Amino acid sequence: MRVADELLGDIHDAYVVGDSAYSSRRLVEALSERGCEVVIPSQPTHLYRPFDRHTYRERRLVENFFQRIKRFRRIAMRFDKLARNYLIFVQLASVLVWLL
Repeated sequence: MRVADELLGDIHDAYVVGDSAYSSRRLVEALSERGCEVVIPSQPTHLYRPFDRHTYRERRLVENFFQRIKRFRRIAMRFDKLARNYLIFVQLASVLVWLL
């Protein structure tokens, strides 16, 4: 939560999907004021806040994708010194994940 404000400081008019650990009222209100659609379930100890369950379930697909491309050692360890070379291998790994 300490760096959430810094990471999301420039986000406007977007969907923000996160884990229930980021369900603080302050963060949710700040994102809502900037026009963001907040898709973060509330913690059991907080008051219930409705959220889009379908969009939240889609989050799993994104997380699984990143887990799959991290299986490629060159991407996980970031051996490439140039950002363009790294991007090329991320794209190649993405294609391989898509095909398999």
